[in-house]
Amino acid sequence: MSAGQTLPPGQRRIEGFPRFGTHLHRPPPSVPRDPVFDVAGAVTERFAIAVSDLAVLPRRVLTADFHCVAGWSATDLDWEGVPFETLYRLRIEPHLLSDVSVTHVLFVGLDEFRSMMSIEDALADDVLIADQLNGRPLDGDHGAPARLVSPSHYGYVNAKHLCRIELHTREPRLDYPGAPLFVRIGLQLPPIAPHPRARVWEEERTPHVPGWLVRPLNRLLIAPIRLLSARGSGTARGNDG
Repeated sequence: MSAGQTLPPGQRRIEGFPRFGTHLHRPPPSVPRDPVFDVAGAVTERFAIAVSDLAVLPRRVLTADFHCVAGWSATDLDWEGVPFETLYRLRIEPHLLSDVSVTHVLFVGLDEFRSMMSIEDALADDVLIADQLNGRPLDGDHGAPARLVSPSHYGYVNAKHLCRIELHTREPRLDYPGAPLFVRIGLQLPPIAPHPRARVWEEERTPHVPGWLVRPLNRLLIAPIRLLSARGSGTARGNDG
């Protein structure tokens, strides 16, 4: 975050980049020898994109902040990868069914975590499929082999360990087996349900109550989740969100 910039409403800058994830008390999932993005949904036939293809597609370095819905922000992170719009136009769009209109994209990780974006949000110019952070390949804590990065959205949209991309013609449901406890609780309790769009600057923390009203509850979760994250970390640093 450069001098003069402010954080989004309700966010506080922290040092480092804590690892938050699906199963906080466990190590990150193992990465396959030859990882792929399985592409499904509104396509003519299910197919796979090799993660190694990210090395040969037009790439971008994106310096951005990461905002957790719990209220902390890690600033000035240098991500590198392929803009999702580039991957979509070059590798996915040619396989779409001709008689449908894609409205949402579902991103699925090796840890079974799922996040959703509208197609308009997913194709924004700051949305990246990243395979490097701060000049180094992603490690297990930060989402190896590749992850979604969308600085304009809260951290839970930024799916890690990306292994599947689904194209949908209507908004998909997110209450699925294997979801992290905080997601399942949120989906069952309307006051703290995660917002389906989750834009940071609009403070879309939950669809049912104003974002500022749930800030205190979210902040109470930071310390215990960070402790669990450290226990389940695959490295000595125990990081990510």
